[in-house]
Amino acid sequence: MTNFLKIEQDGPVVTLTLNAPDRRNAISSFEDCAEVEDACRRIARDDSVRCVILTGADPAFCSGGDLKGMRDRKGIMAADSPAVMRENYRRGIQRIPLALWELDLPTIAAVNGAAIGAGLDLACMCDMRVASEKAIFAESFVRVGIVPGDGGAWLLPRAVGMAMAAEMSFTGDPLNAEQALAARLVSRVVPHGELMGAARELAARVAKNPPQVLRMTKRLLREGQHMSLASLLEMSAAFQAIAHETADHKEAVNAMLEKRPGVFTGR
Repeated sequence: MTNFLKIEQDGPVVTLTLNAPDRRNAISSFEDCAEVEDACRRIARDDSVRCVILTGADPAFCSGGDLKGMRDRKGIMAADSPAVMRENYRRGIQRIPLALWELDLPTIAAVNGAAIGAGLDLACMCDMRVASEKAIFAESFVRVGIVPGDGGAWLLPRAVGMAMAAEMSFTGDPLNAEQALAARLVSRVVPHGELMGAARELAARVAKNPPQVLRMTKRLLREGQHMSLASLLEMSAAFQAIAHETADHKEAVNAMLEKRPGVFTGR
């Protein structure tokens, strides 16, 4: 492993930090991709986790792909034919959106700086996005003569709508933090020094809720993006039947009636 990812847990909240500031947290190797995928799988199996924060080591969130690697055809970009390059994407960067999108836990992107190309798409893989005033966002693949190869054409329209996603993708022009807020790409912008505090405060508000219900709610939100209403209602009824039989449901009702905080165990 490359130690690309720093993993920290504080109670029910796990923080994943892309930790290669010398290359602005660019994703440059198959090992980088494997670390993110493996972390998601381990977190998904850990019942103590209720929320995940994804951020980058300053000064960037993630600058996307490795431009020098593209130029020199090294690392994840090493290929001598279109067939090999296609397979590199499939066994490399494309592992990340699948892993993050399928993670049955609420996720928050704490965008501390540049989120460029694959870095922007990485932020869009998370459920919620909080931005530092220093954040910059760009769907910049067109600027280097390639297309979004990591799911950005699917992710970005769902975050900002088709028209805004088209403008960003066709021009490659960057958005600053306030423009990203206006486009609803992020839900809030905070001073740079307050970013992680704001992300942790949001994570704490999420994590205080029943953990199994959080996971089921996340799954319903994900499936609802491509299922028919009738199919989603069927899934909702099944999940609801499970939720009503949990100890956490009974605790939540009693806590609300007794006007006190609930204490949830995941049972």
